[in-house]
Amino acid sequence: MDQYKEFLDAKRFRIEDAGFRLPRNGLNENLMEFQKDMVLWALRRGRAALFAECGLGKTICQLEWGRIIAEKTRGAVLLLAPLAVAQQTLAESEKFDIPGARVVESQKDVSPGINVTNYEKLHKFDPDSFSGVILDESSILKALDGKTRQLLTESFASTPYKLCCSATPAPNDFMELGNHSEFLNVMPRMQMLATFFIHDSARTSSWRLKGHAQEKFWEWVATWAMVVRMPSDIGHEDDGFVLPEMHMHTKILEADPDGGSLFAAEALSLNEQRAARKGSMEERVAICADMANGDTDQWIIWCDFNAESEMLTKSIPDAVEVKGADSPDHKEKSLLAFSRGEIRVLVTKPSIAGWGMNWQSCHNVAFCGISHSYEQFYQAIRRCWRFGQKSAVNVHVVIGEKEKAVLDNVQRKESEVSLLWDNAVKSMKAMQAQNINDNEKQEAFYMTDHAKGERWEVILGDCVEESAKLPDESVDFSVFSPPFSSLYTYSDNERDMGNNPTYESFESHFKFLIKELFRILKSGRNISVHCMNLPLSKQSFGEIALRDFRGDIIRWFQDEGFLFHSEVCIWKDPVVAMQRTKALGLLWKQLRKDSTMSRQGVPDYLVTFRKPGENKVPVTHTKESFPVDQWQKWASPVWDDINQTDTLNYRLAREDNDERHICPLQLGVIERAVMLWSNPGELVFTPFCGIGSEVYQSVKCGRRGLGIELKRSYWEQSVEFLRTLDHESKQKTLFDDLEPTA
Repeated sequence: MDQYKEFLDAKRFRIEDAGFRLPRNGLNENLMEFQKDMVLWALRRGRAALFAECGLGKTICQLEWGRIIAEKTRGAVLLLAPLAVAQQTLAESEKFDIPGARVVESQKDVSPGINVTNYEKLHKFDPDSFSGVILDESSILKALDGKTRQLLTESFASTPYKLCCSATPAPNDFMELGNHSEFLNVMPRMQMLATFFIHDSARTSSWRLKGHAQEKFWEWVATWAMVVRMPSDIGHEDDGFVLPEMHMHTKILEADPDGGSLFAAEALSLNEQRAARKGSMEERVAICADMANGDTDQWIIWCDFNAESEMLTKSIPDAVEVKGADSPDHKEKSLLAFSRGEIRVLVTKPSIAGWGMNWQSCHNVAFCGISHSYEQFYQAIRRCWRFGQKSAVNVHVVIGEKEKAVLDNVQRKESEVSLLWDNAVKSMKAMQAQNINDNEKQEAFYMTDHAKGERWEVILGDCVEESAKLPDESVDFSVFSPPFSSLYTYSDNERDMGNNPTYESFESHFKFLIKELFRILKSGRNISVHCMNLPLSKQSFGEIALRDFRGDIIRWFQDEGFLFHSEVCIWKDPVVAMQRTKALGLLWKQLRKDSTMSRQGVPDYLVTFRKPGENKVPVTHTKESFPVDQWQKWASPVWDDINQTDTLNYRLAREDNDERHICPLQLGVIERAVMLWSNPGELVFTPFCGIGSEVYQSVKCGRRGLGIELKRSYWEQSVEFLRTLDHESKQKTLFDDLEPTA
């Protein structure tokens, strides 16, 4: 079992340290204690992400990380930042006395230490010349177009030390987290999606966390990313880190009713919303201008369209406009001048200046209309509303009445994101504490149990470990349906064969069981495996195809010494399969569109193997117990008379977070296998007991049944079914014993 335990240990999501350890007193004394924890952990990991809320000191953390990496490697570290943030980063290095930082324009300016530049200048540098790279505001991995994001990932694929820093990313934007994971060489984005997510619709971007994988996913994220919304998230006091008050003021401008209506109808389509925004522009601009012109405080006014930006700038005498067409030099100088208080009113777009800038000097924010992007809205507010802000922040949202649907959508996203982060941080908190304290995550508490009746026993536990406890050659016949190699199908337990990161990993896991099956089965006796070939989707495989799962099972059993004895194809209705799966190859419209992608339905198989050697107790039948017409039907290579719905009720055992329901084997298939290949009173074994179908039907057929099941809810339901069967059997015996009355 040592090899099996090593295999399970390797399956647990554990990121090996790729960095080095440093004593706490080796850090810059300007770091706060919680910031030291963040830096020490990121240094130890070597490739990590720090997702810290605005104002928690990401800049000093990344600078200190970069300084130490440069010193340890005696090399150069590249720090990439948004426009204008590079100069702000340099100012922070001087403020906190972090040596070796400089702003560079191209590769010729690079020297050992921290080299700070803008993302826009990446093409001027040689990525292979850096021992470490830092992505400031690393949410840019999502925001940039795919070509540039791929360039970042590929350019630094071999860089030994990497750090991503961002304010808390959107927890419902899983692509962003996947891009971070891929950049940090933790796990490719598509593998992350296949492992933890399910594709719910025809839209390629529609992924959601599998029900039982939610906690496991955030635990996995915590192995390579530290999420800190408050110092208390990693075990420190929140003294000094309480956000100031924020006052949200929403001004909804009345619109004229549409023709024949009493009220103005909300714009629902994007075209309607764009037209509504254009119609309310002059009034929105006037209100925002009046607010900014009404006092002498600093103001940042956010807009999304050039026409709004131009009109606002004309309406506010001392406003400075920063738009996309401006030169990088003008953008950088203007944003920095606003930081220093040299510009009173700044008019720009969230897409230009919504990330990275620290504008704690300003506490007045206005949105002259908003888009559907909650993240842009949130980040734009956070430029001013952040830890370290001394004043209450006033946020004004000015929209037209017809645009209210946009505001409603942003507010809905805000509620969802807040709930998601609460759950995510809760799941990650214990893991983060263990990471900081340098303790490895221990295996989840593993419980076993068992229950037995007159002719049955079911064990709660790992089928490999529990099978290993059974005596040699103690099983007369085995029949079961294994997990069909699906990732995270039934649980997030590493002992679950349905929970494997790759098909190859599933094969390795399954072979541990096949080895035990060969040992415990009596010589000359049989094992029947219910299976089907596996449809592969374009999302998970890259192409639509079938995997020869049946053939692989045959090869795996033969590798262990079993003989391929027989097989039967079990017919399934393709219409039912089409209605249930919506498989492209079964759709009639695909036949008319391009029948090269059309295919037949995927049947089930019952594949039977025999252990070599002499069978010392023949399985015999009589003409009465096994009529010839029955044999002629069962001897057919195709069983087209199996009732697909003749199963135990799996719904009774389903848990709320089960992503897929259990697929119990049809009782008719079990009955035929048990009757063909075992004698009354013999032991029938199933390592994947589920809700108890094989044990249940074996007992009904006069055999003894033994099953093993990992998932407690399924095990409990199997016990209930079997105890009910015992009760019914006793009742029947009682009434059979009664003598008839006169």
